[in-house]
Amino acid sequence: MLETFSQTLPNGTTLACRASGTRGRPVLLFLHGFPEGAFVWDALLQHFSRPENGGWRCVAPFLRGFSPSSQPAEVEAYRARLLVQDLQQLLALESPTAPLGALVAHDWGGAVAWAWANQQPEAMQRLLILNSPHPGTFLRELRDNPAQQAASAYMAFLARPDAEALLAEDDFERLWGFLRPADSPQDPPWLTPALKDQYREVWRAGLRGGCNYYRVTPLRPGQADALTLPDSLLRIEVPTRVLWGLQDHALLPGLLEGLEQWVPHLELYRHGQASHWIVHEDPDWVCAQLQDFLRTPPPQR
Repeated sequence: MLETFSQTLPNGTTLACRASGTRGRPVLLFLHGFPEGAFVWDALLQHFSRPENGGWRCVAPFLRGFSPSSQPAEVEAYRARLLVQDLQQLLALESPTAPLGALVAHDWGGAVAWAWANQQPEAMQRLLILNSPHPGTFLRELRDNPAQQAASAYMAFLARPDAEALLAEDDFERLWGFLRPADSPQDPPWLTPALKDQYREVWRAGLRGGCNYYRVTPLRPGQADALTLPDSLLRIEVPTRVLWGLQDHALLPGLLEGLEQWVPHLELYRHGQASHWIVHEDPDWVCAQLQDFLRTPPPQR
């Protein structure tokens, strides 16, 4: 049974959440990306809350900037440390005495998850990343790989001051294009009319917050050349499983090379047919991967 609730945090942010499972049970936390919302995890929330699948308390917040959560207008409100703080405070309310069983994250949710795992590895027992580049490999590829530079060029568009107005035109036609296969005018089979209505509900409430993620980050073409990141900000000591749809046309497979340099406890699984939208395209595979990962004994602290 899915539930929805809103939690106002000590820092003043309100996070609207979708959840399933009994409060007080060990927690799995799911983080979405752009231009999505917490609803993309509904099937996984229900699956993993069932007793036969672990009976987890499963929680998926709408990240800061995505309706119906708080949507501050200021670009500076989307700094990584503030996004991480939101999740730390949410976890303290959901699971005050135990770490997460797993943090599961896609796209921009993954960017926040990498930062949180680096800063506070003791907060989680496992990290599952889906098509979200580690900042070390992303910085390298943005500097050195012309193919990734070209694939990431859309980030400059989304950072424009008029991006949200342009995205809203013609019933969000540009945003639907992000979700379609490359060079296809047709919606993919998973993008049903009912699901499109869920997207519209989020988008109609405002796109500025989502675009601010692109405005605030230095990890985009034209900005990354002058950036250096010390290894201390890149090291991930949490047991990590990365799932990657190889048909992702924005985040290329080169982002997986050398990942073990910063993520020593790494398991990497590639999906040859899936794209960036792997959660929609093959939810059964994602469920099976997470179920298998959860069988791994958590590390001793």
